[in-house]
Amino acid sequence: MDLIGVLHLAPLPGAPTPSPGLDVVIDRAIADARTLLRGGFRAAVVENIGDAPFDPGAVEPDVTACMTAVALRVRQATGGALALGINVLRNDARSALGVALASKARFIRVNVHTGAAWTDQGLIQGRAADTLRQRRRLGLAPVGPPEPGWLSDPGDGSVRIVADVHVKHATPAGQEDIADAAADLYLRGGADVVIVTGRHTGGAPVLDDIRRVRERLPAAPLWVGSGVQPDNVEHIAPLVDGAIVGTWLHRDADLRAPLDPHRVRRLVQAVSAAVPR
Repeated sequence: MDLIGVLHLAPLPGAPTPSPGLDVVIDRAIADARTLLRGGFRAAVVENIGDAPFDPGAVEPDVTACMTAVALRVRQATGGALALGINVLRNDARSALGVALASKARFIRVNVHTGAAWTDQGLIQGRAADTLRQRRRLGLAPVGPPEPGWLSDPGDGSVRIVADVHVKHATPAGQEDIADAAADLYLRGGADVVIVTGRHTGGAPVLDDIRRVRERLPAAPLWVGSGVQPDNVEHIAPLVDGAIVGTWLHRDADLRAPLDPHRVRRLVQAVSAAVPR
């Protein structure tokens, strides 16, 4: 099972809450990236979580520029050893693709790729067709589905779309069955990886939700997007191909605090023990 950390960015310049400045944001992201690498992670998502409350659609150009600067500096500081993903909150896939192009990221995370969801930003509608066209126009479309271990290989310059089904902090608008929604997301929406999450940031997903999606899409790459920790990984790991882990890795699970090296190592060890060799 691949482990993907999260670089939770402090507020960027221009965010609704005061920013410590771009240099501080970058330094913190680099420090957290190095903590992940030393602890055994080989991938991380760059995410502008400090910009809450988020725009429901396209972000301002300065957000895209700042996230590109962060991703480039993290890539430089880690020597490219950490595969990067980009998540421009709340749902700006076009900007995420632009950041990914400039920073040679391996994937973008899209919260609502197909269907629609009621969120604290209002109704967000998926724009799968626009995202796929933009990816192809930029020359980032992959050839074929991702192979096992794709995050660890050098890559071919393509960018995968990693998309949530029934994303956290949201209520589905229309398709209520998670297995049906996942099938639409993967088979009709063109997502490369499907993510199942809990109800909120740091919340564990319902195991039955993971099982139902896996049964419906046995060959699809499936990740968990929240709530993984050493106490539950033995139940989750056999069902999925990867896990995005953010909140629990912070000191005291506080998003404002740096990543905790001890927690990072502890989770890596728990996953090694849970996944059959």
